[in-house]
Amino acid sequence: MKPVSVSVIGGGSWGTTVGHLAAHNAKTLLWARAPETVVEINESNVNRRYLEGYDLHPDLTATADLEEAVRCADVLVMGVPSQAFRETLGRVGEFLRPWVPVVSLTKGLEQGTRKRMSQLIHEVLPGHPAAVLTGPNLAKEILVGDAAAAVIATPDPVVAETLQAVFATDRFRVYSNPDVIGCELGGALKNVIAIASGMADGLGTGDNTRAAVITRGLAELTALGVAMGGQQVTFAGLAGMGDLIATCISPQSRNRHVGEQLGKGRTIEEIVDEMNMVAEGVKTSTAVMELAEEYEVDVPITAQVRAVCHEGLSASEAYDGLMGRQSGVEHPAYE
Repeated sequence: MKPVSVSVIGGGSWGTTVGHLAAHNAKTLLWARAPETVVEINESNVNRRYLEGYDLHPDLTATADLEEAVRCADVLVMGVPSQAFRETLGRVGEFLRPWVPVVSLTKGLEQGTRKRMSQLIHEVLPGHPAAVLTGPNLAKEILVGDAAAAVIATPDPVVAETLQAVFATDRFRVYSNPDVIGCELGGALKNVIAIASGMADGLGTGDNTRAAVITRGLAELTALGVAMGGQQVTFAGLAGMGDLIATCISPQSRNRHVGEQLGKGRTIEEIVDEMNMVAEGVKTSTAVMELAEEYEVDVPITAQVRAVCHEGLSASEAYDGLMGRQSGVEHPAYE
């Protein structure tokens, strides 16, 4: 096989980390909007804005020229927030060669349309194979070499095998999964549950509460995900339970951080304004509620998160509301 050229669009923490991983196996070029980020990566192998104190693979290079990044790509990786995804795909499409696979790193839903990122790829760039890289992957842990695992989701086994070889390293194992719907929904919906877990932590509750939020949150995202066409087994794996646990408990999780600060009484505006990264769960909560109503799935945790983030409800009121719900059957199989 000829050497594969990988281009990563987006110089945030996760896009940079995936570029670092790909650089172990392929010529990898990262596009970043900020010129100072490009200079830092090319001259010092660092991205101080998002990953202060962490070294990147020495073969990773960067550019601020989108055309330069895209024209050379055999694999294109999209690491931009969900609300910029469609627009960026349109710009990328001007330079992308036919049939190049497009891999989404984004765990969110488009506002308004409520579409997943792979749906946007098919819509904006028809003819390009779409795939999703997802799982319990915290950027800084991967950069220090801690063992981790992820899923590459695509219905094409040949594309999956190729992409596994691009991203896998000795400490980063990549599994394949044909259930694109389930993998994408697991990644998007868990961000909302992570805000709820963070709120519980911010309110000073204990591990019992955290465990209840995580497990009942898993039940919510599984029920909605299956109703939308995902496979139940997917939500018990890396893209579901694995990603949910990591995002709900890690201090590195930006969505958990938002929830924790809400639990401490701060406003969503204050929290978001001071962050230099996007917490997808804030906007995703609205889209999830709309989908839950459409598919007639009960999502009480998501409803409370949406109310806190967008309707002025306090975290303590949301907690009281959840605790005040009547007990029911844990799983429909028991009915």
